[in-house]
Amino acid sequence: MAGNGPAPNPQRRRRNADTYADVQTKVSATSKRLHGPTLLEATAGMSEKWPAVRLVEKWWTTWRRSPLADAFLETDWQRLAMLAPLVADYYERPHHMKLAEIRQNESLLGATHVDRLKARIKVEREESAKPAPGVTALDEYRNRLSG
Repeated sequence: MAGNGPAPNPQRRRRNADTYADVQTKVSATSKRLHGPTLLEATAGMSEKWPAVRLVEKWWTTWRRSPLADAFLETDWQRLAMLAPLVADYYERPHHMKLAEIRQNESLLGATHVDRLKARIKVEREESAKPAPGVTALDEYRNRLSG
């Protein structure tokens, strides 16, 4: 995998303390509300001219529903608004260079699991107390298998 460097040498141990050990952003995945401006508000009416406006609106709404959006500042929404015309252009005429730029910008905002790990962002999900009906808990399954 390119870009992450060689595997660490197991014989060498790191002795310095982690600089960012206490820095961690926690966001909750339980909120279903929309954050930030609408696409029309953010792009000041430009979005009406895009042929792929429905796909861009879906992309924009995905970001608005994201648990990360709760922590977004005005500059984050501005970055997404600047990216929206490129996303529209990509849907109309796909090209790998456009996709690379979109991926890079979304990566800086924590779009993927790896991006969130690197940025030390933890998405907390609500744990259900009981397994769903018809699903056997792992311990019960092991007990039945062992005897």
